[in-house]
Amino acid sequence: MNIEFIDPFIKSTLNVLQIMAQTDATAGEPVVKSDHKARGDVTGIIGMIGEQAKVSLSITFTAPAILSITSNMLGEAIEVLDETAFDAVGEITNMITGGSKKLLVEKGYKFDLSSPSVIAGKDHIIIHQLKAPIVIIPFSTDAGDFFLEICSLCLYES
Repeated sequence: MNIEFIDPFIKSTLNVLQIMAQTDATAGEPVVKSDHKARGDVTGIIGMIGEQAKVSLSITFTAPAILSITSNMLGEAIEVLDETAFDAVGEITNMITGGSKKLLVEKGYKFDLSSPSVIAGKDHIIIHQLKAPIVIIPFSTDAGDFFLEICSLCLYES
C-alpha cells in the first residue's frame, strides 16, 4: 500500500465527523488487517478509481457510535439502527471519500468515485475487490468505536 493514502483518509474522517456531527474522534495505530470480519454493526463501502491507483474504502461503526453520530447530525435522538442510521453511514462514507479525494488531488492523483453501499448486521464481512493489503485504522469517540479500512492498489506512481 502506498502510505501517502492513509493520512488523507484519517484527516477527512476527523474533519467530516467534527463538522457534520460535532463528534471528536481519536485515530489509533494503522495495522494490516488479516481477515474479512467487520469490527462493528454497520459498514459503508465505496470505490475510487483512477489511472494511477484504485482504492476501496470502508468505514464500520459500532451501534453506539453511529447512533450518537446520526443523532448529532440530525439534531434529534436516534436510538435504533434503521434506515436513518444506514443513510447516515452512506452519507458519511461519501463525504469522507470526497474529502480524501480532494487531498489526494493535491498530491497529483485523480479519481472517480462510485456510489457508497451499506452493509449491516452482526458479524458481517467486508470483501474489498482489490487484491492488495487492507489497512485498518481504529477510531474512538465518547459514544463508541468505528474502523476505517483502506485497500489500495497503485498502478503507477504519480
